[in-house]
Amino acid sequence: MTTGQSRPGEPLAPAGYVTGPARYAASKVPLITAFFWIIKLLTTAMGEATSDYMVKTINPVTAVLLGFAGFAVAMVLQLRARRYNAWIYWLAVVMVAIFGTQAADVLHIKFHVPYLASTTFYAVVLAVIFVLWYRTEGTLSIHSIRTPRRELFYWATVLATFALGTATGDMTAKTLNLGYLASGLLFLAAFAVVAVLHWRFGLNPILAFWIAYVLTRPVGASFADYVAFPKSVGGLGVGHGPVALVLTLVIVVLVAYLAVTRRDVEGACDDTAAAAGARHRQAAAPGGARPPRPGYSSRPAGPSPGQPRPQRQPVDAHQDAAPWEREGFFAWDED
Repeated sequence: MTTGQSRPGEPLAPAGYVTGPARYAASKVPLITAFFWIIKLLTTAMGEATSDYMVKTINPVTAVLLGFAGFAVAMVLQLRARRYNAWIYWLAVVMVAIFGTQAADVLHIKFHVPYLASTTFYAVVLAVIFVLWYRTEGTLSIHSIRTPRRELFYWATVLATFALGTATGDMTAKTLNLGYLASGLLFLAAFAVVAVLHWRFGLNPILAFWIAYVLTRPVGASFADYVAFPKSVGGLGVGHGPVALVLTLVIVVLVAYLAVTRRDVEGACDDTAAAAGARHRQAAAPGGARPPRPGYSSRPAGPSPGQPRPQRQPVDAHQDAAPWEREGFFAWDED
């Protein structure tokens, strides 16, 4: 990593600014909006239903291998992308949901590991990933995903949260005998508590985000199991196949909406607001103002003669100061 240098043909970066080839042009993750949490909950439920349908319909070993293959393909597509793409990102999340569920179930079904032990194991794995991520990068921010190394830490964390959430939901539903519906309501209440602690009492936004992220898994999985499993075991008896199909269709519709509107793309909302503001100023100007030429800014080029030029602050390697990178349950939490 170098400072104050640029590639041939690019303007020199000011001294103290961090540049380097191992950085993405834009964030690789979406803005944290209501759509993010809705689709995240749907993917957790869809992953649970799809995993259960696969292992009950075909050979379990084949099902796990297919899940891993889909996960690997989705990860290659996501890691090769240079910026956030709604279709690619949510495909990766869906495949993590399916394979993460299978990874958690393998420990219990194949190796007869108790749910309490598997929950503890995945909690330790997640803690280790967080420690390594923070010690290496100095941040656990979801909106600091601008380098390949940070993205690898991010997806390792996501996979661990899905496995942990699956094991935790199964532990409460089966080991503690709460059942699927009660488990779903329990984790939904915990999610609401975290949201209140963040919004009303100032719980650390990064901590609140990751706790909520883990909780979405048992919420979605518990409700999916409640709808899918037969009435003899406390469910509604709809079946895993129909539940997985309906949830997949809903996810496709929501992701298509985001792909078209770009509501969750970093900077897109700012660009729209800036364009609207420019049109408003033009209409309000006496006689109408001439619109700026494409590619040119209507702002002054610099300070007036005789005035000192303002000094820009150096950018730290771990600093994430852009408005869309502020943490919280939503992108605008701390604006």
